[in-house]
Amino acid sequence: MKIKAREGFLGALAVLLGCLVLFPLFYGVMGAFKSPAEFVAWPPTVFPRSFGYLKNFETVFTQLPMLRYFWNTLVVSVFSTVIKLVIALLAAYAFVFFDFAGKKALFFLLLGTMMLPPDTLTITNYQTVSHLGLLDTYLGIGIVSFVGASQMFMLRQHFLSSPKPIREAAQMDGCGDLRFIAFILTPMSLPLLLTLFLQAFVIQWNAYLWPLLVTNTNEMRTVQIGITMLTTVEGTNYETVLAGAAVALIPAVLLFLFLRKSITRTMSGGAIVG
Repeated sequence: MKIKAREGFLGALAVLLGCLVLFPLFYGVMGAFKSPAEFVAWPPTVFPRSFGYLKNFETVFTQLPMLRYFWNTLVVSVFSTVIKLVIALLAAYAFVFFDFAGKKALFFLLLGTMMLPPDTLTITNYQTVSHLGLLDTYLGIGIVSFVGASQMFMLRQHFLSSPKPIREAAQMDGCGDLRFIAFILTPMSLPLLLTLFLQAFVIQWNAYLWPLLVTNTNEMRTVQIGITMLTTVEGTNYETVLAGAAVALIPAVLLFLFLRKSITRTMSGGAIVG
């Protein structure tokens, strides 16, 4: 009886905390459908009078070339995420299946980079990208995201639980390292790879400071910068900004819904291994 009561209490607490976390997001989406008069009305309301007020969304796509910003962000997010996972996959494979001098020291050095705040590298990264002539390019926006220590760490831990006899049997059949990674190890790790893809994609999609620094023309801006530009000289139209933010959430939400089963399998598998 006590165990059931404790589980019920913990469940209710988890639901309450979840509601507290999701409420600002929910309120923001509701605010995107409000008219300016509704937004400043007192007392404030959570729900709009009607979901038919779509002028805020119309302004998002007419005031700025938002479709171009979406395309820029999508291109950078996809190719930088794919490159990051490929590099992480190869590095994790080397850390697990290869023996070389300084392997442990290099791995601990890799873990140490996870403790560095990204902002500490902004100046040096900007100087490097500027000297390479990559300002206002897709490569310049995404190049700082090509290597991810957290993805390498997660894949390494996952590969440690992979049965090594499978690799030995593959080698006996003449299967090289790249073929083993592509046709055996990658399918076995697909749920984790999809989860890491979602994580890296969302981080890149929401990036603001770095794209702002390395882009100078309107044609190369990203969607997060575009949202901050949804203002006028008279002031900030918060309902329009919320509409832009709501639209910017759509790709990440759709990707999450598409990959939710893989995420669940990854979490369940991690719990079993642990």
